Amino acid sequence: MVGLYRAHGEFCASHPWEVIVATLTLTACILSIDTGNVFHSYSQKLCETPPCQDYNAVDVIAMTIIRCVAVLYSYYQFRNLHKLGSKYILGIAGLFTVFSSFVFSSSVINCLTGDVSDLKDALFCFLLLIDLSKAALLAQFALSASSQEEVKHNIARGMAHLGPSLTLDTIVETLVVSVGTLSGIRRLEILCYFACLSVLVNYIVFMTFYPSCLSLILELARSDPGKTPSWHRRFKAITELKEHGQKPNPVLQRVKMIMSGGLVFVHLHSRWILKEMDIKESVLPLMTSDHTIQLNTPSPAAQGYLLRWITLGADHIVVLILLLALTVKFIFFEDKDEMIPSEVYGLNEKPKVEVERKVPIILVSKEVAIQTDKLFLRTEIKTTEKKEDKQFPEEIRSLEKCIEINNSGDIAEELNDDEIKLLAENGVIQAYQLEKILNNPERGVKIRRNLIGERYGILGAFYDLPYLHYDYSKVMGTCCENVIGYVPIPVGIAGPLLLDGRKVNIPMATTEGCLVASTNRGCRALSYSGVTTRIVADGMARGPVVRFPSIAHASEAMTWILSSENFPEIKAQFDSTSRFLKLVKIHCRIAGRYLFIRFVATTGDAMGMNMISKATEFALLEIQKIFQEMEILSLSGNFCSDKKPAAVNWIEGRGKSVVSEAIISSKVVKNVLKSSVQALIDVNISKNLIGSAVAGSIGGFNAHAANIVTAIYIATGQDPAQNVGSSNCMTLMEPWGEDGEDLYVSCTMPSIEIGTVGGGTQLPPQAACLDIIGARGAHQQCPGENANTLARVVCASVLAGEISLLSALAAGHLVKSHMKHNRSTAQFPTQWQCVG
Repeated sequence: MVGLYRAHGEFCASHPWEVIVATLTLTACILSIDTGNVFHSYSQKLCETPPCQDYNAVDVIAMTIIRCVAVLYSYYQFRNLHKLGSKYILGIAGLFTVFSSFVFSSSVINCLTGDVSDLKDALFCFLLLIDLSKAALLAQFALSASSQEEVKHNIARGMAHLGPSLTLDTIVETLVVSVGTLSGIRRLEILCYFACLSVLVNYIVFMTFYPSCLSLILELARSDPGKTPSWHRRFKAITELKEHGQKPNPVLQRVKMIMSGGLVFVHLHSRWILKEMDIKESVLPLMTSDHTIQLNTPSPAAQGYLLRWITLGADHIVVLILLLALTVKFIFFEDKDEMIPSEVYGLNEKPKVEVERKVPIILVSKEVAIQTDKLFLRTEIKTTEKKEDKQFPEEIRSLEKCIEINNSGDIAEELNDDEIKLLAENGVIQAYQLEKILNNPERGVKIRRNLIGERYGILGAFYDLPYLHYDYSKVMGTCCENVIGYVPIPVGIAGPLLLDGRKVNIPMATTEGCLVASTNRGCRALSYSGVTTRIVADGMARGPVVRFPSIAHASEAMTWILSSENFPEIKAQFDSTSRFLKLVKIHCRIAGRYLFIRFVATTGDAMGMNMISKATEFALLEIQKIFQEMEILSLSGNFCSDKKPAAVNWIEGRGKSVVSEAIISSKVVKNVLKSSVQALIDVNISKNLIGSAVAGSIGGFNAHAANIVTAIYIATGQDPAQNVGSSNCMTLMEPWGEDGEDLYVSCTMPSIEIGTVGGGTQLPPQAACLDIIGARGAHQQCPGENANTLARVVCASVLAGEISLLSALAAGHLVKSHMKHNRSTAQFPTQWQCVG
C-alpha cells in the first residue's frame, strides 16, 4: 500500500491544476443539485410532534459538553501548530484544513439532506474532527524540498508515510462516531451523522486536493527557480526526524483492526435488531437505510432560519465564555516565542534533564537557527547530503557485519549513524576522521556529538550547542579538529570612524556590555577631526633556538649570520618558500652555548606564522650546511615572541607597527565626552603612565586596548590569543593649540599581529566582517595593503576606545554605564565619595 500511496501522491503533486479544478468543479456541481423531496429525513418523526427548537435537558448538556470539547481541542491543535514557528505551516495547514472541512463537508451535507439549518451544530463537529497535525506534517515534507521536483517527490514520500495510517484512522473514526446515531439524543444523532460525512469528505480531500494545493502554492511562492528556497534548511532535519520517529506502532495498528471489526459487528447487529422489531420511529443510518434520507423539512420562512442561527441559549453562553477566556489567555498570558525543535541542535530528542529549560535558551537558539540558515543559503555550501530515499535497516547490525561492510564498500551509503558509531566505539574507524570517512562533515559532527555525549553522560550539555547549517569544509584541516558544533558570539558595530579621510564601520564580537557603546562614543567624538594613522614598521618574527658544542662555536655562528655579506644567501633560501615572503632582518641573542635567531619578514596580507615557520626551517638548514655541529632544538625558542608578554615585541615590534593620532576640540570634549581636556590629561598620566610603571607593565601603558583588539580579532577571524602582544599600546595625551584648550591624543602599537588571508578569515561570518571594513582577502594590486588597512583600523579603534573610557573615568561614569548595560540596577553614589 505504501507504493500505491506514493504513486497517488506523485500524481496529485505533478498535476495540481487538474486535481484542483476537478475538485472545485465537483463541489460546484454538488451545490447546484436540487435535492427536492428525493431524500427523507431520518429524524422527520422526531420533528413532527414537538417543535425541533424544543430540546430537553439531556440535549442541552450533551451538546454543551461537545461544543466545549471541540473548542478546547481546536485551541490545543492551534497551539501545537503555532509552536512549529512557521508562517508557512500555520497558513497552509491551518487555513486549508478549516476551509476544506467546512466548505466541502457542508456541500456534501447540503446535497444529502437539503437542509442546512442544522449546520450550526455541525460547526463544532468540524472543529472536533479537524486534525491539523497530519496537514502540518505533510506541509513539512513539502517545505523541506530545495526544488520543485523535490517538492513533488517529498509530497509523494509524505503521502506514502501518512496514507496507510490515515486510511485506517478514518475507518475507525467513522465507525466510532456513527455509534452516536444510536444514542437516542436527537441533536447528537444529527451531529454524529454530519460527523461521519465530514470524516469521509475530509479524507478524500486530504488525499487529493491538499497535496495538489501544496505543490501549487510552493511553485508559485518560489521567487527564483534557481535558488534554494528560504524555508528549505529549516524543515529538512525536522521532516527527516518525524519520518523516522513516527512510524506506525504495529501493536496499535492491530488493536485498531480488531476494534474496527468489533464496531462493524455492533452496527450490523443493531440494524438487524431494529429491522426485526420494526421500530419505525428509530433513526436509521444512511449506510443501511432502504429509504431515501431527508432531514427536517426546511422552514418556509427565511426568518425562521435566521432566528435559529442567532438565538442564544445557556449552552451558547457557556461556549462564548470559553472562547473569550482562551482568546485572552493566548493574547495576554502565553509566551509567543516560537519553539525550535531539538533536532536543529543534533539530538533525536530533548534529554530528560532539560525538560524544565525555558525561554532564554529558546530565544538564543531561535536566533542562531535563523541567522545560520541565512548564512548557509548565502554561501551556497556544496557538501554531500544523505540521499532522501536511502533506507537503512531498522535494526542495528552486528559489529562483524559492520566491519565486513566497512572493508568492502562505502560505509556512508551502507551504514546508518548507530552502526558507524559502533565502529568508532570499537576502534575500527577513528572518531576524529568521521567527516572525511563519511564525506559529509555535518553528519560526522552529529555522530561525534552523540558518541561523546553517550560515552561520558553529557548528551544534555550539547542541547544548546548548535551544529547544523555550517560550512565545515572551510574548518576541516584549517581551523579546528574533533568538531562538535560552533559557538555564536554577538557582533556589534561601532562607527562610522573617520579614518585617514575615509569612513569605516567597526565590527566587534564581544559579550562585554557597553564596550561597543563606549567605542561608538569615541568614534562620534573623532568624527569632527578624524584619525590619522601610519604603518611605521612591518615584519612578522620567528625565533628558533639552536645549540652548539661550545660558546666559541655559538659566537662564531652568530657573527657569520649577522654579517651583511652572508645575509643575501640566507635571504635567498628564506624567500624561496613563498612569493609573498620577504626576509627583512635577523636578530641574534646568545645565552651560553645556546643561540636564539630572530627572523623578521613581511608576509603580504597573511598574518604569516605558518609561512614564516616553513621559511625559518629552510634557512636553518642552509646555515647548518656551514655549521654542521649546530643542533636545531626548536623552531620557536620564545624569542619571537608569540602569544606571551615580551619586551622584545614592545621594543623591536612584531607584525604591524602602527601609530594613530587625533586632535579633539575642547567643545567636543565637553559636549560629547562630557569631560575636560585637563581632566583627561591628568587621568591618562596618573593611570596609563605612572600606574602602569608602578605595576611594572610591559607595553600596557593604556586603559583597555585589549578590549577593542580582541573584539575586532574575533569578529574578523584573527587568532584571539595574539591579543597578548597585539594589545601592546602607549596612549599619550597633551594640550594642543595656542591656548592649550584642545586635546592631542595618540596611540602607539608596535606589535599588531594581524592578517586578512588564511586561518579564520576564510570563514563566511568572519569574511563578512572583513567586507564591512573593506579589507577582505588578498589585495590584488598591492599585496599586504589589506592587512595594513585592518591594522590601521585596529589602532584607530583603540584610540576611540581610549578617549571614551578615560572620559568616563574622569567624569565618574564608568560604574553607571556598566550597571546600565550588563548589570542589574543597584544603588550607587552620584558622586565619588571617600568612605572611611
